[in-house]
Amino acid sequence: MLSELRALNSVQRKTVLASFLGWTLDSFDYFVLIYAVKAIAGDFHVGREDVALAITLTLAARPFGAYVFGRLADRCGRRPILMLDILLFSVFELASAFAPSLTALLILRTLFGFAMGGEWGLGASLTMEIIPEKSRGVVSGLLQEGYAVGSLLAALLFGLLFDRIGWRGMFIVGFVPALLVVYIRAHVPESPVWEQVQKKPAAERSGMVAMRGLWGRAFYMVVLMTAFTFFSHGTQDLYPTFLQVEHGFDAGLTSKLGQFGQVGAILGGLTIGALSQRIGRKRAIILAALLAFPVLKLWAFSDSALWLALGAFAMQFSVQGAWGVIPVHLNELSPDSVRGTLPGLTYQIGNFISSIVPWLLALLAEHNGKQYGFTMAVFIAAVVIVLIAITAFGPEAKGVRFGDAPLKGAPAANS
Repeated sequence: MLSELRALNSVQRKTVLASFLGWTLDSFDYFVLIYAVKAIAGDFHVGREDVALAITLTLAARPFGAYVFGRLADRCGRRPILMLDILLFSVFELASAFAPSLTALLILRTLFGFAMGGEWGLGASLTMEIIPEKSRGVVSGLLQEGYAVGSLLAALLFGLLFDRIGWRGMFIVGFVPALLVVYIRAHVPESPVWEQVQKKPAAERSGMVAMRGLWGRAFYMVVLMTAFTFFSHGTQDLYPTFLQVEHGFDAGLTSKLGQFGQVGAILGGLTIGALSQRIGRKRAIILAALLAFPVLKLWAFSDSALWLALGAFAMQFSVQGAWGVIPVHLNELSPDSVRGTLPGLTYQIGNFISSIVPWLLALLAEHNGKQYGFTMAVFIAAVVIVLIAITAFGPEAKGVRFGDAPLKGAPAANS
């Protein structure tokens, strides 16, 4: 793992860092709301399921952002559009702090979701097109776990400062990602693959031409990412609410358990992402997903904080272990001329389809005696079975060359 990271030169390391921080801070801004659901519901005198609708709207708006920012990135370059995207989601996060009503908050979180939808695809494609092939697996795990690090930072902020600054103060802190734009402008170059594609005739750069014969693959990627987003949102988005409502834990203890889970997520993403470079993308995903079954009882039905912490660690090792393969897997499945659009768009369409999950699980749990743990456990057991089946029967393009000249023995980038 370390040898693969050491193979990166200075420019590549700075690009990886910028993309990692972009997804970390994007995730942090998203999870600020997750931890504040109960408090926001109290302030606006509405039900928790009403506030959970803001999570659903955020997820539902993300594919539109992925498409708009992705198409702009394929035409204008990864780097400038990534900076624009980060600035926008930071502004909408700050504006959320001043929402005068639940309706206003719902609108602002929808706009935030639109901007959030662009960051993952842009950062992942820019990075994967700059680094060497042998480093893709470990860097994929590293990039994806920016999501877990962002969640961890949100948990820390919630545990340390929530009682002092409240949910509005947490959203104000969420404006910090805007500063990342300065770093990207100073240290991150444009993708060499994008620059190479721009030298081709306009007809060859057309997204429709690039996707000829690959629409079935694009549909598969959407189905795969729908299962993946069910997996992640079904285990993460209502877990703080589960701890506070079903177990009566305060902000401090809820934060600590969230931190345990995200440490497991980070280790899982790094481990399985690096492992995918050896055993293949599909096998690594299936292995990680299988780990969820033996920890379901520990994760959802434990009585003590200690066992719940261990369950959170193990579950997120499984979930984000599988997710650690996704940045490289989707980018390897995508043609050069639409790599700014296709990975992020298929990911966020999956999010759109799964956007009902937080609201639906909250509604089912509230109407079933507030049994959040039972509701989430049944849901995740079914999701894991479906995810494994979809992955097993899907394509893989490990080792594909980005650019015109394919590696010896590897599939061509546009095949």
